[in-house]
Amino acid sequence: MPPTLHLIIRGRVQGVGYRNFVFEAATAQRLQGWVRNRMAGTVEAVLIGPAETVAAVIEQCRKGPPASRVEGIDHSDATPQQRALYEGSGFEVLPTV
Repeated sequence: MPPTLHLIIRGRVQGVGYRNFVFEAATAQRLQGWVRNRMAGTVEAVLIGPAETVAAVIEQCRKGPPASRVEGIDHSDATPQQRALYEGSGFEVLPTV
């Protein structure tokens, strides 16, 4: 299985098109995984793919769309539970939790 990273993106990342931005960036790089808003005001994502491609998408996420302001990105290896949310095809936008 390719590397699977779990991200929590902090800052002004909701209501500014951030989830769609992550979706587009991940899809353009042919990554698999998912992205969703969290009730706490953060965005959460799981990126699955080659390490160098995942790193490139994380760099794009640090910039975000024009209206966003990313204060930080915490990342770690995804847990089995986080990986299990992925249904196995492409990249998905999941409902807010």
